[in-house]
Amino acid sequence: MSIYVNRILNMKKIKAIGFDMDYTLVRYKTEHFEKFTHEQVLKKLVQVKNYPPEIQNLKFDFQKVIQGLVIDKKRGNLLKVSRFGKVKVCYHGTKLMDFKQQQKIYGNRVIDLSDEWVQSLDTSFSTSNGILYAQLVDMKDEGFEMPNYSVLADEVREVLDLAHSDGTLKDEVRKNLDDFIVKDPKVAEVLERLKRYGKKLWVITNSDYKYTRLLLDATITPFLKDHKCWTELFNITITLSSKPRFFTNKNSFLKIDPSTGLMSNFEGKIEEGEIYQGGFAGKLQEDLGLEGDEILYLGDHIYGDVVSIKKTFNWRTALVLEPLIEEVEAAKKSQRIQSEIDLLMDAKENLERELNDMDAQKHEKHAKPNRDQINKLFAEIDKINTQISDKLGLYKEFYNPYWGEMMRAGQEESRFADQVEKYACIYMAKVSDLLEYSPKTYFRPRKRMLPHEFFE
Repeated sequence: MSIYVNRILNMKKIKAIGFDMDYTLVRYKTEHFEKFTHEQVLKKLVQVKNYPPEIQNLKFDFQKVIQGLVIDKKRGNLLKVSRFGKVKVCYHGTKLMDFKQQQKIYGNRVIDLSDEWVQSLDTSFSTSNGILYAQLVDMKDEGFEMPNYSVLADEVREVLDLAHSDGTLKDEVRKNLDDFIVKDPKVAEVLERLKRYGKKLWVITNSDYKYTRLLLDATITPFLKDHKCWTELFNITITLSSKPRFFTNKNSFLKIDPSTGLMSNFEGKIEEGEIYQGGFAGKLQEDLGLEGDEILYLGDHIYGDVVSIKKTFNWRTALVLEPLIEEVEAAKKSQRIQSEIDLLMDAKENLERELNDMDAQKHEKHAKPNRDQINKLFAEIDKINTQISDKLGLYKEFYNPYWGEMMRAGQEESRFADQVEKYACIYMAKVSDLLEYSPKTYFRPRKRMLPHEFFE
């Protein structure tokens, strides 16, 4: 697939390239992993939070949530929001809210992602979170004893984080790597190619060292040709980095002994070839003598890996967004129908212009309106509206049946797409997409057309 460019990025000037691990260097079989996560978090909610045991009967539906949605914790709603903060689609729990009710609640409201009542579902790990919350809202509404919507959202998130940190999920991945992890030899090929061009390579991950070693041993080392092990490939490895705090807080580094996994206090200059835990991006950059715009970082988390960097450092950023694989394929397949919709909209606008001209004749020149002609125009517009509605139904079949496109909210870009555009210099579906481009590529965005630059 392609690399998509938001702003100029000259790879000749990039001296160091950092990578997140989960969903970046290492791809997961997302639907299977999130299904397992859904099951385990339901069990933990019963065990840890004393939720009704009936919740364990809830079934997982991968399509129910897409990346980039937000939760309105106050009202128990899942929202798809436009780049202007306006709600375009709303589900209360798993039930679609009708437009009139949606407008009553959100009509004049702008959704602010920094609001304490808003929770973003902006990573691949968010799918089960959103599905669980929606299903539990339904059960609460049905009369099951549960906390209010806001506490419910917080507790689902808390128990999900617990499942990630206490080994519930990672232990299962360890035991069944082939069930959960995609082994893509092209990732190792990309890394060795970058290395041959003199780029310094880093891993900066929130996963612990043992889990990092396990996954990179399985997905990188077996496919290397110029190196014996991933540890030879990466100049710096930082585990349990606690992003986004890694980019905002001056935390200390710990040094890891790779032979034992034991950690020791570390005070000194960061050295290449070593493995660390925690720390602070500012010290890493300073100790290695780099300017911010000489570093490119790739990650899958729009906030933790991209937004936080842009707000604190001048690193260049790349977002890895695997759902683009399906999104781009759907866009290609629906292109013909979109063109037909565009032609119908043009025809409708021409008819509306005729009506407006006739109305102007009435009000400005006191001409008597031609009722037959007006009725004919309205009839033609109604006919076109029906055709557009039918075409839109066909168009939507190519995308998620509940939410539609990830990067659009109606005719506008989604809030998620807006964040990607603002904060990611480039974005791609997977790291191996870099193979299609020289490590010296000068990435340039295409000229974006403004409304006044489209001519009839």
